[in-house]
Amino acid sequence: MAAVFKPGEDNKRPGEYVEVGPRGGAVPDARVVHIDAGDRLPPTQEEGHRWRRRS
Repeated sequence: MAAVFKPGEDNKRPGEYVEVGPRGGAVPDARVVHIDAGDRLPPTQEEGHRWRRRS
């Protein structure tokens, strides 16, 4: 299973990240964001959601 990251974490690999549930499962209307080197992961739509890097 791919690693999940909390909102606000930084120093993650640049690329696209998709919003997932607390245990890494899919969520309805999940956000997809692109971060560059040095960017922090943005807040999620609901407390407890996390981010997973798209492959």
